[in-house]
Amino acid sequence: MDADFNPTWESDDEYEKFIQKMNPPRVIIDNDASLIATVVKVDSANKNGILLEVVQVLTDLNLVINKAYITSDGGWFMDVFNVTDREGKKIKDEVTLNSITNCIRKSLGTDSSYIRSRRQSVDIAPSTNYTSIELTGTDRPGLLSDVSAVLTDLDCNVVSAEIWTHNTRAAAIIRITDKHAALPITDPDRVAKIEERLSNLLRGSSSDLSRGPRTSVSKCTTHMERRLHQMMFDDRDYVKSDDIASSNNLSPYVTLHNWDDKDYSVVTIRCKDRPKLLFDTVCTLTDMKYVVFHATVNAEGSEAFQEFYIRHTDGSPVNSEAEKDRVIQCLKAAIERRVSEGVKLELCTADRVGLLSEVTRIFREHSLMVTRAEVTTRGDKAVNTFYICDSTGSPVDPKTIDTVRQAIVEAVGLTILQVKGQIEQPKSPQESSPTRFLFGGLFRARPLSHFGLVRP
Repeated sequence: MDADFNPTWESDDEYEKFIQKMNPPRVIIDNDASLIATVVKVDSANKNGILLEVVQVLTDLNLVINKAYITSDGGWFMDVFNVTDREGKKIKDEVTLNSITNCIRKSLGTDSSYIRSRRQSVDIAPSTNYTSIELTGTDRPGLLSDVSAVLTDLDCNVVSAEIWTHNTRAAAIIRITDKHAALPITDPDRVAKIEERLSNLLRGSSSDLSRGPRTSVSKCTTHMERRLHQMMFDDRDYVKSDDIASSNNLSPYVTLHNWDDKDYSVVTIRCKDRPKLLFDTVCTLTDMKYVVFHATVNAEGSEAFQEFYIRHTDGSPVNSEAEKDRVIQCLKAAIERRVSEGVKLELCTADRVGLLSEVTRIFREHSLMVTRAEVTTRGDKAVNTFYICDSTGSPVDPKTIDTVRQAIVEAVGLTILQVKGQIEQPKSPQESSPTRFLFGGLFRARPLSHFGLVRP
């Protein structure tokens, strides 16, 4: 051995990078192995959180994972994913196929642009485009309207935002700029004022003294959905409130038992399939410090089946009934957070300062609650999606929807508004066909791609 060779490493990350450099990730895409899906095979040196990184890449590329076979026992990670586009078709577009290969290699390679947080579960990198606000607290009617009004009053423009609610808790990540300069807000006094106003607003809404509201402002960018899962997990949204019924026929089926011969804990999940389901469950297991050694995923029908063979990061299986119950509760919460209740409204209009405040004020004035929201900006257009129900959590009356539509058109002007019914309820093709309102008139819905507004 060379006398200058030093087998010690300054950090585990340094050793991981060396192994990855010696064994670069290999991505193979096969469009012939399956009649109905594109098969993506990933081989790589194993590392902590690698499964979540691959699933995140596929999810961010708007791909649907129908099947997966996962094994990472030992020092090597070998996964197979059957994926389609959102319409259930194979991926044949060369740009998308190249993106799959390049993004996975970049995510897993030594030149990865991802920067791990101390928890090693959220991607964080500095942003020069906006200031990010993170909020958690007790959900209530009009909360998003009040938050938006405060930001408008403080001369902040909302660039993008995502809001989740679950089990009476709410979490939001809101990206803002100064409304005049269109730049991030960096002045410490102004940042402190934003935090103070929002903290006071959330504190007045909180009825749970054991889970107080939290507000933070930073110049960091995060993967929104990963961070929202983490925020709601930290807020213990998996603990059901007394006023939430304990029995729910739509609740996901989750079990956990130990395979003592192999020192694995086996998690089995059965629930209604939906987009990003695998991302949500893997994200939660990773945040709870569990490693997935083997897994099988099948979601080719309306029901999804997932089975994970896990151990804690220290190598031990789940070793108590309390820990078992907590894993089950947290996985159920992860699945339920993104199950959007209520009517879905997709709004497209010219972007301007105060738009979110105007729209959410109209919801509040008509006693509507926002159960989930995605706010984005595409050039000079705002493309916002809201899931709404009435103040009791019940479906919204169609007459109220029409009144709200008219109020939005009058308030913001030139508007495209698509309205879809209760997405959890099965419908006939005639019932599930949405309608779209344009400039106050009614015509048959066209996909957002018709207007060049599909999210990347």
